[in-house]
This record gives sequence, structure tokens and C-alpha cells, in this order.
Amino acid sequence: MLRDRRFRQPSFIELFTPKLVTILREGYGLVDLRADAVAGLTVAIVALPLSMAFAIASGLSPDRGLYTAIIGGFLVSMLGGSRFQIGGPAGAFIVLVFAIVQRQGYDGLALATMMAGVILFAIGLLRWGTYIKYIPFPVTVGFTAGIAVIIFASQLKEIFGLSIANEPAALAPKLTALWEARGTLKPATIGVSALALAIILGLRRWRPSWPGMLIAVTACAAATAALHLDIETIGSRFGGVPSTLPAPAVPHFDLARLRALLPDALTIAVLGAMESLLSAVVADGMSGRRHRSNCELAAQGVANVVAPLFGGIPVTGTIARTATNVRSGAKGPVSGMLHALFLLGFMLVAAPLAAYIPLASLGAVLAVVSWNMAEKKEFVALFRASRGDALVLVSTFLLTIFEDLTVGIGVGVTLGAFLFLHRLAESVEVQTGEAFLDEDRADDYGGHRPAYDSAAASDAEVMVYKISGAIFFGASATVSAALDEIGRYPHVFIFDFSEAPLIDSTAARALESFVARLRKAGTVVCVAGARPAVRRALLSAGLHEPETLYAGTVADARRRATAPQPPENRAPRLSGAALPGRA
Repeated sequence: MLRDRRFRQPSFIELFTPKLVTILREGYGLVDLRADAVAGLTVAIVALPLSMAFAIASGLSPDRGLYTAIIGGFLVSMLGGSRFQIGGPAGAFIVLVFAIVQRQGYDGLALATMMAGVILFAIGLLRWGTYIKYIPFPVTVGFTAGIAVIIFASQLKEIFGLSIANEPAALAPKLTALWEARGTLKPATIGVSALALAIILGLRRWRPSWPGMLIAVTACAAATAALHLDIETIGSRFGGVPSTLPAPAVPHFDLARLRALLPDALTIAVLGAMESLLSAVVADGMSGRRHRSNCELAAQGVANVVAPLFGGIPVTGTIARTATNVRSGAKGPVSGMLHALFLLGFMLVAAPLAAYIPLASLGAVLAVVSWNMAEKKEFVALFRASRGDALVLVSTFLLTIFEDLTVGIGVGVTLGAFLFLHRLAESVEVQTGEAFLDEDRADDYGGHRPAYDSAAASDAEVMVYKISGAIFFGASATVSAALDEIGRYPHVFIFDFSEAPLIDSTAARALESFVARLRKAGTVVCVAGARPAVRRALLSAGLHEPETLYAGTVADARRRATAPQPPENRAPRLSGAALPGRA
């Protein structure tokens, strides 16, 4: 439990005011519009090949992905609670969407997506978005890695040009079918895939600011047309891409169908909420701003209701495009709205050219996407952190691959909850037998204690922040929010963990992100009083010496942190800078 803090409770209107209104109130000028236009165009160039690739990998035509990015992306930015969120189709949905389309057809997917939109809107309106943050970090890493493996396996057919009449959806039968069809591979298709991979990886290394995926797809289309290669293209399989948006249409529904699609709708809603809030958190970390999760979920709900009316698929926040938006210098949600309009312009003008895009190049794009999706460092770190985290991670990963995404998340969350209870029980066993809730005591209880030192409490140079109690995945959001409110950067920041019996990997990573921002501002960070288990968790999260100092007590930490630091341990000092935590 953090030290007592009093905050004014925001009103309903304040909580659900879109960030678009916020930036307009701040004073939005021509300079801001120009920056947002450049960022929006940059994101649109990245989103163009990805939107088509995600739709094709989901068993649908490429135009479905474009409709989703245009309609959904515009609404998410216009109504959302994040300044920089970019909405659209996402790789995390490929497995789920493919399975629903195989069972229910596109109409079933559209109806399930609209139901998910209603659920998301209700979650936001009821302010239940906070509970989404209770998903343990090992679960997120596990199912993301599992989805990455499935996406990569789904693109092997396109990359090698294999001929498979009915490709199985499940991973094991799919790999068997791919192996049996190895005699049908086409060298020309492999060559185009290799060209696309070489361009993407080469530009990432030598020209990282260039739109590598779009350049790769364009170059492969040009090579295919110039050399008259006999390989599959968007035109040969789908007949091209329409150059207009379709008229809105409501899918057929009745009570029985709504009941049958409810499990799929719930899965879309939960996955969409997780992806969107994770993307918003990434944007917060990069920009120093704070999103409003319930407003964001409500906007995602509206987008998922409207996008299927125009032929779209599930909409969510997209991490890669959102990060590109921040890096491109966006000022606010206008960049996301412009990104959608730029995509609409591309479709209206250049749709006939999309017919020449070889599917092998899009397969290479998705292979790179799947590699980037798999959080490899985090996977290895969690696997080594503890047996409990490894169990949750591996269980979620394997169940996502071989069973079902919903089962993987459900089992992972359940195991994570039991793991926390086990850790909490272990921490209670080593206590001295005192009650969980301390009774009131006299000021002289336990003998003499030093007088209150107001200078130490208000020292602008050294800030001591005490965190008490178990710090686990359910409390990490609260800890992060409170830490973001501390005001200006001190010269020394000390975490007092003397009354924290345990910390899990999710909370440790949240603290690591906060410490990284402190270090970037030149603040010396020290951890005091951490028990061995807490220290191991912090070290596993990346809080190593000498970047983060460790000491037995606050007094020792103060002495060590204020001692002269070697030049290599110092970071540039941002004089007078405020901590990033504003809206």
C-alpha cells in the first residue's frame, strides 16, 4: 500500500472526454496540424501492406483489412482516451478471426465483432477497464508468442508457394500438410519471398526510417510484373481491391445466433481490450503522457460496432503503428484520423495496382511481423525468473498453439492467480506473527524513536518512496499511477521496500519502466531494504547494478546514492524537468 494520497475524483464527463477535445482545448495550431499530417502519412504507409496482409492471413480478402483501418482507425483516434493510439486490424487477431470465419463465415464474424463492440463499450462505461490490467505479464508474453508461432506457420504456404487444397487450421496437422506438399514448392515464389525479406531486413539495418515493408511489397510487385513470374498475386486470388468503401449493411441475426456467437464475442472483446490497453501503455511510456483506459475501451467498442457495417474485421490498438506514430512526431489524435484518410486516398487512387502484389511478399511481411511479435527477451527472462512464472508462461504458450487462444488465456490467468496466492501464503509464513491490519499504537510504542525531520521529508535532492505490502500484477497499475504523480525529478530517488514481502514479474516490469525514465533524466535510483525474493524479481526485470543501486536500509541508500558516482554511471541531467505523468 502506498503512502496516503488524496486525489479529487474526476467527473464522468472528464473521464470520457476524448483526447481530441483535450488537445483542441490546449490550443491546436497549424504547426501541430503539419506535424500530425507527416506522422499520419508515415503511419498510413506502414499500415497499407499490414492491413491487407492481416486480412488475407485471416482467411478474408485484403479489402477487409483496409476497411477496418480506415473506419476503425478514424473512430478510435477521434473518440479514444489516448493521444497517440492507432486503431486497425492486428496480428493478434489472425488466429481468432480465421477460426470464426471457418465456422461461421464472414457474417458470423461481423456479428460477433459488433457484439464484442457492445461489450467493450459497456466495460468502458462501467469503468471496468482497470480489471483488464490484472492479466499477469507471463500470460501476455505466452499467448503473444503462441500467436506469433501460429502466424509464421500460416505463412509458410505463401512463402514457399505450396499447393494445399484444404490447409488445416490446427498447428500440428498444418505442419504435416505442409511437409507432405513439399514437392509442390515454386522456386520463383521462394525468390520473391527472399527478395522481400532481404529488402525489409536490409532497410531496417541501414535505413531504419524508410518504410521497409511497403518498399519490399512494391519492389516485389514490380519484379513479378516485369519478369512475368507465374506466382499468385492479390489479383489472381481475389480479383483485386475495390476502389470505394462499401455501403453499410447489418448482418442477419436472431436470438439463437447471438447466443451461439457470444463466446466468440467475449474472446474478441477481452483480446481487443488487452491489446488496446497494452498499446496505449507503450505510447504512454514513449511520450510521457497518460491515457484513460475506460474512455479508450469505449472508443474501441464504437469502432468495433461500426467497422463491420462497412465490411471490416475486429479493431484494436496496434502497437507497431502506434509506436511509429509517436516516433514520427505526432502531436495528438489528429494524426490517427489523418492516417485513416490517407489510407482511404490510397485505396481510391491506387487500388488497381494492388492486384499486382504477390502473396509471397505479404507472407514475408507477416513472417517479420510474427518475429517482432514474439517478445523473445521477455520470454527467456520469465522462463528463468522462477518456476511459477515459467509454468504460467509455458502453459499459456503451449495451450495457445495446440489448443485455443481462449483456453490459453483462461488457464494462464487462473494459474497466475493461484501462483500469487501461493506467494502470498509463503510471505505470510515468514512474518513475525503480527496481525495483517495493525491496531492503533501509542507514539512511544517499542521504545525511543527519532523526532520527525521535516527537512528529510521535503528534501528536493533526495526523495524516499515507501511501498508496503505485496506488489503483484493486480496492484502494479496503482503503483505506476501513484509514482507518476510524484512531481519533479529529484537528484536521488530511493525505493523503500522494507515492508514489501514480495513482488511479481508484472509489477517489477512496471517499476523498471519508471526507473528507466528516472535514469534518463539523470536521477540516481536506489533500492533499500529489499528482501532476497524481491531483489531477485527486480534483477530479473532488468534493475541491475550499477544503474540501480541496492542497500540494506534507507540511511545506507542515502549515503550510497549521494556519494560521487563514476562518470560511466551518470546520465545527463534534465534540470527542472517534470516527471512524465500528465494527461
